[in-house]
Amino acid sequence: MNLRTIVISVAASTLALSSCTPKSGMDSYIDSLMGKMTLEQKIGQLNLHSAPGFVSAMKVTEEDGNVKLLREGRLGGIYGNGDVQYLRQIQQIALDSGAGIPLIFGMDVIHGHETVMPIPLALSTSWNMELIEKTARTAAKEATACGINWVFSPMVDVARDARWGRIAEGGGEDPYLGGEIAKAMVRGYQGDDAEISDDEVLACVKHYALYGAAEAGRDYNTVNLGRQEILNGYMRPYHEAAKAGAASYMSSFNEFEGVPATMNSYLMDELLRRSWGFNGFIVTDATAIAEEVNHGIGDLQEVSARSLKAGVDMDMNSDGFIETLVQSVKEGRVSEKDIDRACRKILEAKYRLGLFEDPFKYLKGERANEIYTPETKAVAYEAACESQVLLKNDGILPLKGNERVAVIGPLADNPSEMTGCWSMSSKAGDCASILSGIRRHCPGATYSQGSNIFLDEQFEDKVKYGLIRMFSPSTPLPKAHALPQSALVADALSKARGADVIVACVGEITALNGEGASRADICIPDAQKELLRSLKATGKPIVLVLTTGRPLTLGWENDNMNAILCTWNLGTEAGNAIADVLYGKVNPSGKLTTSFPYHVGQEPLYYNHKNTGRPHPDYAPYQKFVSCYIDVVNGPLYPFGYGLSYNSYKYGEVKLSSTEMPSTDGSVQVSVDVNNEGKMDGKETVQLYIHAKYSSSTRPVKELKAFRKVDFKAGETKTVTFTLTPEDLSYYDHDLRWVCEKGEYDIMIGPNCNDLKGSTLKVVR
Repeated sequence: MNLRTIVISVAASTLALSSCTPKSGMDSYIDSLMGKMTLEQKIGQLNLHSAPGFVSAMKVTEEDGNVKLLREGRLGGIYGNGDVQYLRQIQQIALDSGAGIPLIFGMDVIHGHETVMPIPLALSTSWNMELIEKTARTAAKEATACGINWVFSPMVDVARDARWGRIAEGGGEDPYLGGEIAKAMVRGYQGDDAEISDDEVLACVKHYALYGAAEAGRDYNTVNLGRQEILNGYMRPYHEAAKAGAASYMSSFNEFEGVPATMNSYLMDELLRRSWGFNGFIVTDATAIAEEVNHGIGDLQEVSARSLKAGVDMDMNSDGFIETLVQSVKEGRVSEKDIDRACRKILEAKYRLGLFEDPFKYLKGERANEIYTPETKAVAYEAACESQVLLKNDGILPLKGNERVAVIGPLADNPSEMTGCWSMSSKAGDCASILSGIRRHCPGATYSQGSNIFLDEQFEDKVKYGLIRMFSPSTPLPKAHALPQSALVADALSKARGADVIVACVGEITALNGEGASRADICIPDAQKELLRSLKATGKPIVLVLTTGRPLTLGWENDNMNAILCTWNLGTEAGNAIADVLYGKVNPSGKLTTSFPYHVGQEPLYYNHKNTGRPHPDYAPYQKFVSCYIDVVNGPLYPFGYGLSYNSYKYGEVKLSSTEMPSTDGSVQVSVDVNNEGKMDGKETVQLYIHAKYSSSTRPVKELKAFRKVDFKAGETKTVTFTLTPEDLSYYDHDLRWVCEKGEYDIMIGPNCNDLKGSTLKVVR
């Protein structure tokens, strides 16, 4: 049985019950509509533009250009604007022009809309799929209230290199966990059935495919992977999203096997459509078709034709389709049948949205009171509470409430920096700051900015304002350094001397994460590191509150701080949630989904690596002639799955209901007793990993295969049980067959990927 046969058998049964079920009469309606359309109008449906003023890659669309295309019937959708009145106006122009076909309206709704949720990487550390689904559901409700019916989310790229800025947008380094998150996000956006209601949106899975594996963590860079490696280590989240019924996919910028992803027929056609049974539409990332010219593939006409033939249905901002496809039809490079196929996919999406019945379905402006409400902020608060990871605690946390507290750092009273990358909210300045949250518990807490972001003012200016200066060079902007570093540090030290405990709020500003924000050195920026060293010299206990969108190198901080709380970018309710964790109102429960390195030279770093012929234990010292570094251990500072609590959890022995299982059917129950030895209620994520001792192809040293986040009362013991089947032990072998091979498997359970207890399961024929 080959890959295609196996995956179709899975996808067909699932998709029959989900997004691919058409509305009654859809096919006949679209047949009739397309029978009246000209070739140019069909191509027009394949063209997607950004709204005027919206920065998309290196291009900003002008209003006149969009209106001209609309009147000519050469535009299928607009993205980047959530103003209902504006969208109503251009929808009417579309209806009055060309074939009278309504537009679809997209938006980068990545982690919330007006109410900002934690960035996706932070959300993943909650390990709470119901909560993640709820955040997407809330975002969909707000987006649709603003006229948006299509969101460019979820981003499901498996990312193993913390230097890559867009690691902030995804679910971390593990394909199994990433797949569970992908399903939750799609359900949250689209619902559980084929119908798209007034408060649901079409999801767009990105970036397809393998964008998270860009070489050296440098954005837009080359990907060098083989098919067996991608199927086992990277593709599961994309596949799970398809099984969940995702309506659309977005192609990625990178190449794969020497062919840019946007024209890669293996990815688009053979795998996504034929093997997985995906029946929605594929849109490019911004200007991706035009960028294929830079790959040395051909001119705009050539790359546009090849992208269409590979399976792309919609061109975002390149204008390659509308400028070249008519000529390509004349020359025989593409057929009108190719264009009909793509056009039909776009029209089907609009039909599913109900836009042919009511083009203004999402544009009535009646639901403005559903945006940024106490209810949506309650979801943001819940998500922010569960998305913080306690990395170190020598006992200083939780704070008792009677300490004199000095809140110090450039991110302490900086609400807009709590939102993180790809936040489109107009409410960014209303986010709860860390200082305001702490003052709810300690009204007398003192504050000092303490530091600039970087020591180099010109560099800080470039990072903060680079995008604005690129597109609006005359816009007046504040100085990057309002005060010199020396004055800020001096003020911080004066506040620190009068305190019992210092809460140091440092890390990355939003501009250091996301698209086009790769970093070669992933430490806390130099000016803030200088601040921390000065604070350390006071001898006062320090709680480090880390705002970041990626793993950072924290070796010095781990050795010198009393506690480290990684809070990522938590959004609207950031400060309130952070303070409630610091003061023990909330027991931290987040677990890392990315490995934190000792040194950037370890990157890419991930737990589910393979062994070598000369293996070396992760934390053993240097030894000659084995696979290790001279100057640093192989393992991470903080491993995948790691996260502390104000409790300690004791794991018992792993028990199997049977020590043998057939490779074709059957199941085994795996259980472990877990005891909350602490005095607080809490949540613990129990994680199950496997390792095939011998297999026909090499496999990772550990593979996450199940997890469960469990609520515990103080002192409570619970038995946590998982069911393992041959499916859980299967992988793609050298011939790309999905197989469960006979042999012995280590079945391991624990609180993270390093601290595991296990038993052996034998798989027999």
